[in-house]
Amino acid sequence: MIQSHEELEVYQMAFKAAMRIFEVSKKFPREETYSLTDQIRRSSRSVCSNIAEAWRKRRYEAAFVSKLNDAESEAAETQTWIGFAVECGYLSKELGQELRQTYDYIIGKLVNMIIKPQPWLMPRRRQ
Repeated sequence: MIQSHEELEVYQMAFKAAMRIFEVSKKFPREETYSLTDQIRRSSRSVCSNIAEAWRKRRYEAAFVSKLNDAESEAAETQTWIGFAVECGYLSKELGQELRQTYDYIIGKLVNMIIKPQPWLMPRRRQ
C-alpha cells in the first residue's frame, strides 16, 4: 500500500523529468533566464507539487481530481516550453522528443487517475 506521494510512479517520473529539465536548461542562453528557463523549470516542478497536493487532498474526490487536473495542465505547459526550446535551438530535436514523450506518459497516468480516482482516495470513516 502506498503511504506517500513520493511512492507514486507518476510522481517519481515527474520528479525525474523535472530534474532532467533543470540540468539541460542550465545550458540555455543567459537572456532566457527570466523567461523560457524560469517557465520550463517552474511548470515541470509544478507537476510534482500538484501531485503532492492531490495526495494530501484525497479525502475528498473533487479536491483530489482538481489538483490532478492542475498537474496535468502543468505537464502540458511543460511540453509547450519544450517545443519552444527545440525551435529556438536550445534542445536537440531528439532530446525534445524524448522529454515530450515522458510528459505524454505522465499525462496519461494522471488522466487515468482522474478518470478512476476511487483506488487512490482515502476510505471514508463510518459515522
